[in-house]
Amino acid sequence: MSNPVAFLGRTAQYVLLSIAAFVSVFPFFWMVLGATNTSPDIIRGRIAPGTALFDNIGKFLTQIDLPRVLFNSLFIAGVGSALTLIVASMAGYGFEMFRSRVRERVFSLLLLMLSIPFAALMIPLFIMMANLKLINTYQAIILPSIASIFIIFYFRQATKAFPHELRDAARIDGLKEWQIFFYVYMPVMRSTYAAATIIVFMANWNNYLWPLIVLQTNDMFTMTLAIAALNAGYTPDFGVIMVGAIIATLPTLVIFFLLQRRFVEGMLGAVK
Repeated sequence: MSNPVAFLGRTAQYVLLSIAAFVSVFPFFWMVLGATNTSPDIIRGRIAPGTALFDNIGKFLTQIDLPRVLFNSLFIAGVGSALTLIVASMAGYGFEMFRSRVRERVFSLLLLMLSIPFAALMIPLFIMMANLKLINTYQAIILPSIASIFIIFYFRQATKAFPHELRDAARIDGLKEWQIFFYVYMPVMRSTYAAATIIVFMANWNNYLWPLIVLQTNDMFTMTLAIAALNAGYTPDFGVIMVGAIIATLPTLVIFFLLQRRFVEGMLGAVK
């Protein structure tokens, strides 16, 4: 017979995990049910499938230019994520691989900048974009997000597990530093890149405040801005908003499920 204490501990663990899973999944489940109901039913708190799904989808497609909005969001999130990963991984690689007297001071200064709230940077950042005539452009959204301090920190910490023997062997074979980075470092650190991709893509996809400030026409709106616009009226249709929320959630779910195995390895610092 197994140890009763261990059995009770395992049972409590499964109960807590089940409760946490339910709390995590229930908002999405309620959102899916809400998309099938009318706005009055949602306000009354109905948690059951309704018959208004196709009506809500039709209203959403008439109010939102879905192909254009999806393109805007995918372009900003895709290009922004790719540039962020390249710049941040290069910076993290450089901070860890190259020794200098001021390295740690510069890195500490970067980490200190994490304490500055974005609200304090909005006005000077907006003035900078206005002077560059980039207001209401994709560049205004993408450029400020490229040098992510958190992702630089993440890559530097992950690079500590990178086998330095591979770098030395590559140098002996005559590879230059940029060749070592692209042909040796990046393939070895693919789990780290996968985890960072999920984090960066979700941050860019769900970005709301900065696009709200610099995007000024409907044809440039992202999914977050389009859904927020649906909620701006005096009588918002929550069923339509639920449909938009589901559509906005799907790309992040696809990215996560495609990279979830590598995501776990990357977050654990695995290098294979």
